[in-house]
Amino acid sequence: MLLRLLAPIVALLVAALATPAAAQGLPTGPGRCSGSFVNPVTDVCWGCMFPLSLGSLKIWPSSRADTKNPDLPICACGTPVPRIGLAMGFWEPVRLVDVTTKPWCFPNLGGIKLNPGFSIGNGYASDSSQVGGQAQNSAKYHVHYYIYPLLYWLEVVTDFLCLEASSFDVAYLSEIDPLWQDDELTTLLNPEAALFTSPLAQAACSADCISASAKLPMDELFWCSGCQGPMYPMNGNIGANVGMKQSARLAAERMIYKMHRQGLAWGTSGPKALCSKYLMPILKKSQYRLQQVNPTAMVSGREACSPIGATTLLPKAGQVYPVKGEDVGFLVWRKRNCCVL
Repeated sequence: MLLRLLAPIVALLVAALATPAAAQGLPTGPGRCSGSFVNPVTDVCWGCMFPLSLGSLKIWPSSRADTKNPDLPICACGTPVPRIGLAMGFWEPVRLVDVTTKPWCFPNLGGIKLNPGFSIGNGYASDSSQVGGQAQNSAKYHVHYYIYPLLYWLEVVTDFLCLEASSFDVAYLSEIDPLWQDDELTTLLNPEAALFTSPLAQAACSADCISASAKLPMDELFWCSGCQGPMYPMNGNIGANVGMKQSARLAAERMIYKMHRQGLAWGTSGPKALCSKYLMPILKKSQYRLQQVNPTAMVSGREACSPIGATTLLPKAGQVYPVKGEDVGFLVWRKRNCCVL
């Protein structure tokens, strides 16, 4: 089982390190690329799988808020003769996200850094003490998005067709996407962003911040990422950086939205998802939880895997620290409603 888990990761590393330009741990700007592999035993908050539901009944409750589940425990899928099944609801770890100011730095792959032979430019996370060519209190991040169906690999639940059956893969690299680098080009992906630049629209995000921190984000306010800031533009240019923990999390949340807008991520929660996944170009924020796994893993407490937009003030301090602890990794938990046939 362990070999099955590590095989795709080792294969990726061998391929990367076999290239002549590959390098590990080279200096890039203010620090070195750092990180570690996610240990499925010690680095994963397994309590984040819950609550587990059958219809609207919580058969394994949890203190963490849950999305709305189908009312009935019985479901039917298929045509022309529908098959009867059970309407299950659970949370599944399915993706990994790197957030870093250093191009080609992969915190969740052990902190390796590749050198493809061309420069894409360093990002930054500035504060009020840093000036000169960069806007104060702003940030710019590179983000990587991995396919990471952990439950399927570990065979925690066997013969369960609701689990995503896929292999490890690096699905997206922001370094090669011009839409991630430029705000004007990003409008090709989110032209509606101009509708939500007014002070009134941004003020509404305070309600989303309170809602996400207390329970679940407000899906109706899709242009907000709660306490982190606006979801637009869908790139790594953060206009208001109040700390790396906040701005790095916002970059990861924008990446999730971007994957949905591009049709690379789908809806998996609610009655509509019982029989199959569905297109979701407007992100349903309550479908996701984010757990930090790098530079330090948060594995306990209600805030270990908080929803999109939740405050970053509640978790204990010291999760991101200078120099070696500035490359951040998140494990993405996704709500899954499925008709078990």
